[in-house]
Amino acid sequence: MIEVTPFEQLGRFDGGWLDARYHFSFADYLDRNRMGVGALRVWNDDRVLPHTGFDMHPHRDFEIITYLRRGAVTHQDSLGNRGVTHAGQVQVMSAGTGIVHSEHNLEDEDLELFQIWIRPNALGVEPR
Repeated sequence: MIEVTPFEQLGRFDGGWLDARYHFSFADYLDRNRMGVGALRVWNDDRVLPHTGFDMHPHRDFEIITYLRRGAVTHQDSLGNRGVTHAGQVQVMSAGTGIVHSEHNLEDEDLELFQIWIRPNALGVEPR
């Protein structure tokens, strides 16, 4: 069954630098009726102000897909990867047994992205 939820009724976090809408329960937003669909656990709609972002933080056992709708994000991680993903591009990170990474908007315009987390088929794989 398809459920339509107006954007204004999604879970929300507004940290000043980050305006996030949560399609499913995430962080401090908990709705036990919205815990994901199948392997899809997270679908966040984020707006990140210029020259701000997420400092280094860990993840494990999730496939994390970032689709850029506007702007660019600079990614750096504990595997030594560093790169910039631009609007219309997709970044994929397999957290596996554990990875630490940061994502920053180093640009002069807002960054808009979807961040999607999928539970992997197998746990304990090498991060990439």
